[in-house]
Formats: sequence, structure tokens, C-alpha cells
Amino acid sequence: MAGSANLNVMMKTARKAGRGLLKDFGEVENLQVSSKGPGDFVSRADKAAEALIKEELMHARPTYGFLGEEGNEIAGEDPTRRWIVDPLDGTTNFLHGLPHWAVSIALEHKGQIVAGVIYDPVKDEMFYAEKGGGAWMNESRMRVSARHRMIESIFATGLPFAGRADLPETIQDLARLLPACAGVRRFGAAALDLAYVAAGRYEGFWERGLHAWDIAAGVLIVREAGGILEPLHPEGDIMADGQLICANEPIFETFAKVIRRA
Repeated sequence: MAGSANLNVMMKTARKAGRGLLKDFGEVENLQVSSKGPGDFVSRADKAAEALIKEELMHARPTYGFLGEEGNEIAGEDPTRRWIVDPLDGTTNFLHGLPHWAVSIALEHKGQIVAGVIYDPVKDEMFYAEKGGGAWMNESRMRVSARHRMIESIFATGLPFAGRADLPETIQDLARLLPACAGVRRFGAAALDLAYVAAGRYEGFWERGLHAWDIAAGVLIVREAGGILEPLHPEGDIMADGQLICANEPIFETFAKVIRRA
């Protein structure tokens, strides 16, 4: 796919950040780690990746705003456009030597995500989309799964940790969903969960307690791949609330009824 100049900047930046993270991942036992909170760690690699991404994007588009996981939001001269960045989605995986993490970069224009990139450096898989242009992985067009039976479907979510308040709700979700499906996966990187729904590897995904930088790129990629993605509570705001549910079209209604039954 021949993307826009902005998308090309995003992809180039994600690859550059990914190369640096891969080097640190190879020496993960030597990383200096500080704690942001229970179960939520941040490494030097995480901070360095965000600094690199910010420098690259702001150099290319100096008037755009910037929202990243590790730093404060920067208001741009152009109030209609901002970058939304997670430099290392799956930090806990990264720090434990688990090869499942990604760089996520989204571009927002007038409150709408118009371009998104999720790059998995370990597998060299680049998931990307622009509004109206479909979703892609490397050079291949992506479509959501065509499965239409819940019992044949695999879903993904995040499991609350370290005393998070949404644990009881998630346990109830699993109690209703597990008997009705082929399995639930918890791989610990929401951006990749969304990318995998877009690629047809999962039939659906739901989670609570996410942040804008976790999901901004993935929301667009899923929709451009033909998936249905909604707030977990129909009246909610995905980016503000950090709660969402998505699936392919044949599965979505049944899946959503199971999860929203509480």
C-alpha cells in the first residue's frame, strides 16, 4: 500500500524505535527498572523509545500536538492534529523476556483517528491503516475473521492485576464466555490484541481500564479491517473511558450480549 506522507513518517519512526527496543530486549536482564505503580513497570528502554519517537515525529510535523504514555501532553500550534503514542505496549512482557510487545503510533485529526501503526519488532510485523484505506500487515491486506460460530471462536482480553477494581467484572465475563467459545487468550499487549483481531487471528477482544495510547492506533486498524468496535457500555466514550469491545460482524452481536450481560 502506498500511504500518505504522514503514514510513511509513522512507519519509519516505529521501525527506528523498534530497532532500539530490540537491542535492549536482548539485554533485558541488565535493564534498570523503576516502578510506576503496582504491576506497572517502566524501563529506561520505554522512556528512550518515547523520546526518540517524539523527536522524530515533532521534527517531521513540528506544529502537531503529542500525547505519550511516559510524558506530559504537548499542545501543538495546530490544535486539530496530535500524535498519540505508546512507545512500548507490553512493558511487563518486555521486562520478563517475553517476545510479545509493540510500538503504537496514531494520528488524530479533529478528534478522529485518521492513521495508525502498530509495529511488532520481534516478528517484524507492521500493522497499519489510514481512514478509508483499509488495513494492512506488511504488504498484505488484512480482513477480520469470517468465523460465525462462537464455539469456534477465540477471544482476547486483559486480566486485571495487583488489586485493580475491575477484577470481579472480568471474572464474571470469563465465567459467561468460556463455556461458549473455543478459548480466551491473555497475551498482555492491548495494541497487538487489536491488531490480531484485524488480522483474523482472534474473533474478538474486550477490555477495561485502558488508556488512549494503548488503543488509538488499534481502534482504526480494526475498523478498517472490517471489524465492529464499540464502547463496552453503549453510551460510553472509548478514548476517554478506555473500555471497548470488538469482533467480526457475524460474531459481534452474540459476543457483545455475553460480555454486556452484567
